[in-house]
Amino acid sequence: MVSAWEEAAKAAGLALAYSEGKRPAPQVSLAAPLPVGVTSDWELVDVYLNEWVQPEEALHRLAAGLPDGVEAVDVCEVGIRAPSLQSQLRWAEYEAEVPAEVVTARDAQEAIDKLLAAAAVPAEYRREAKVRQYDLRPLVLDIRLEGEQDGCLLLRMRLRAEPEMTARADQVLLTLGVPAARRIHRRRLYLQDSPSAVMAYRRRGEPADE
Repeated sequence: MVSAWEEAAKAAGLALAYSEGKRPAPQVSLAAPLPVGVTSDWELVDVYLNEWVQPEEALHRLAAGLPDGVEAVDVCEVGIRAPSLQSQLRWAEYEAEVPAEVVTARDAQEAIDKLLAAAAVPAEYRREAKVRQYDLRPLVLDIRLEGEQDGCLLLRMRLRAEPEMTARADQVLLTLGVPAARRIHRRRLYLQDSPSAVMAYRRRGEPADE
């Protein structure tokens, strides 16, 4: 995704800023990179430029160079000393589709109730030879069984996404003891403070009562 934004900025003729050093990197910062296999229609990114340009013009020019499936929805200008998106991120909302032929709605709901009622939920995260043990419970804000569609149970999850306090949707499903999801989709990212671009996205196509 960082490469996609870099190429779009080049195609748009925007003066993208780069870090200093032997291997300069584009100053493009994603609020929360997506895990492999997870889809999304709600992403936030900081793009730093060396030259000022009207935000609306930058949005228009960037849109033409983004790959299929990536749409720039809105833009707002922030000061270079403003808090990073990563530092403002608080939680993420996910949808997971779990095969209904393997687990019943009753069993899934019982597993959800048990997890939410627990004082602590030991878990571990493995990456290559490294194993990190942690308490999953404070990272899970809410889980709801929304119903069944297309042969799958639909689970809605709100998980913490703060620095050093981030829950993975697939780890939550593993802890629940349900089958691997056919699809995990990130619906939203929530910040401590919402800039105008975030508010504009929330209004776009959302029911008035949300």
